[in-house]
Amino acid sequence: MDHNDMGCQTPPEAPILCINNCGFFGSPSNMNMCSKCYKDAMLKQQQAKLAASSIETIVNGSSSSCSENESAVAANGQTEAVEAKELDVQPINSSNPTEIVEPKKKEGPNRCSSCKKRVGLTGFKCRCGNLFCGTHRYSDKHDCPFDYHTAAQEAIAKANPVVKAEKLNKI
Repeated sequence: MDHNDMGCQTPPEAPILCINNCGFFGSPSNMNMCSKCYKDAMLKQQQAKLAASSIETIVNGSSSSCSENESAVAANGQTEAVEAKELDVQPINSSNPTEIVEPKKKEGPNRCSSCKKRVGLTGFKCRCGNLFCGTHRYSDKHDCPFDYHTAAQEAIAKANPVVKAEKLNKI
C-alpha cells in the first residue's frame, strides 16, 4: 500500500523564507511574505491609492491622458513622494488632503529665564509665562511683571457677585 492510499496527508513542504529577505518565514496566504512585510506592502498600496485619488482631485481640470498616467503610476505601486515629484506638487497629509505637512521644530532644553540654568522637568512655570529654577521661582526673585493684586481682586469679584435684594413696596 502506498502512503497516499491510506488517507494520510503528505507532510508540509519546507518553510519558505520571506521574499523580502528579512530573515523570517513567509506563508502562501501572505504572498510568500512574513506578516510584517505583508502589512507594509498593504499599507503602501493603500497610500498609493489614496495619493492617486487626492492628486486626481487636485488636477481635476487637466486632460484625461494625464489622469490616466497618474492612475497607471498608482497601479504600479509607486509611493506618494514619487507622484509628487512627477507632477510638481507638494506632498500632502494623508489624513487631511487640504493640509500641508510641516516639519516640527526641535525645542532646546528648558532653562531658567533669569539665570539660564538648565531646569529640565523640575522647572517652575510662573503666571507671567516664563520658566524658572528653584531659586528664581518666586515672583520677588525674578522681578515678575504679573500683577497679582489686580488678579486677586478680579478673582474675588468673580467668585462673589454683588447681591441686591428687591425693594419692598410700602403699604
